[in-house]
Amino acid sequence: MNTTVGDVMTTRVIAVRRTADFKQIVSVLRKYRVSACPVINEGGKVVGVVSEADLLFKEAEPGPPAGLIRLRWKLGEESKVNAVSAGQLMTSPAVTIHPGAPIVVAARVMQDRRIKRLPVVTEDGLLIGIISRSDVLSVYERPDSDIENEVCKDVIAGELGLNPADMDVTVTSGIVTLSGPMDSQDRALELVARIRHVDGVVAVRDRIEVAGQPGVSPQPRERGTTVVVGAGR
Repeated sequence: MNTTVGDVMTTRVIAVRRTADFKQIVSVLRKYRVSACPVINEGGKVVGVVSEADLLFKEAEPGPPAGLIRLRWKLGEESKVNAVSAGQLMTSPAVTIHPGAPIVVAARVMQDRRIKRLPVVTEDGLLIGIISRSDVLSVYERPDSDIENEVCKDVIAGELGLNPADMDVTVTSGIVTLSGPMDSQDRALELVARIRHVDGVVAVRDRIEVAGQPGVSPQPRERGTTVVVGAGR
């Protein structure tokens, strides 16, 4: 199973036109309990994102800094204080993602750009959905039985050509525990690495015994070590 953005995105999207005024934007964010929303043009294409942070410039009213950065401030932050429409307030260009992108890519973009949601767009920029951090995390609700089935059939048998009956695989709360013999350190490492990227896997407990090294797993892994999966890592 390779979960994509399109599999978990929300298709009911709250967006505003670039002509929406300040009070309309505030009302939309409060009514739908979101901290940001896409800004679209008349053709339905995403041109930016307006957030609570953008609106807070009105309330904060930052004072002008001294020195050489005054001009930059006047051209940037001050403009948001005086802005009255979504087109003036928004951050542009928007960081977007396509529906066919793997879920891990969405997680990496959110982490790297420090944003909570991504507008989902078609190849020509039309808004079709939105994906949030919560949507990304939904993959970890996958049933343990589905994870075990994929590990045994698709990874161990399908990708590595091994016999699942030769290994003991259990999955509890997304944690995969592997035990049994293998004849190669490289193959053992390959198996553990691949299972880490199965959708819904939280961690891998490696108890594999490599031939010629009874009771000891290959370095850098130690017997019984838990490898925690991080999104996009």
